[in-house]
Amino acid sequence: MNDTPVSLHRMTDEDRPTIDRLWQLYAHDLSEFRGTLPDAAGLFRWTRVPAYFDDPDRCGYLVLWGRQPAGFVLMRGLKGDSHVLGEFFVVRAVRRRGVGRDVALELLRRHPGKWEIAFQEENPGAARFWRRIAAEAAGDRWTEERRPVPGKPEIPPDVWLSLTV
Repeated sequence: MNDTPVSLHRMTDEDRPTIDRLWQLYAHDLSEFRGTLPDAAGLFRWTRVPAYFDDPDRCGYLVLWGRQPAGFVLMRGLKGDSHVLGEFFVVRAVRRRGVGRDVALELLRRHPGKWEIAFQEENPGAARFWRRIAAEAAGDRWTEERRPVPGKPEIPPDVWLSLTV
């Protein structure tokens, strides 16, 4: 489906400015479903992202399409019994080309074990995508549950998928 190579590059401090800019695109996409607005400077907050550079139990990957940045993946639980997908973003220009699928499956291959993946049901593209990934990666051995978003009772619960790869 895609002739351009897709790869995951483990984030380093040198990638902070790129991830910061990609975060703005990601947060803008999610604002449609969460009703968030940028601050007075026109920027979305990225307060959680620095931990993915500094915390040894977390890591992130820059998604490259060829040599171009095309998204990012943030995960936690490197040292625990279960990995948690924190954030997943692919720029619109390469969506529906198999890039997200390739990235998600490569991430699961790099970090085998138990996984928890959350998404918003009101984001139909993400809902279809993650259910397809769970089925492809784990067959029928995955579960789904709804959990309230901590500290945000005004928004719908997130959907959490649990699987082992």
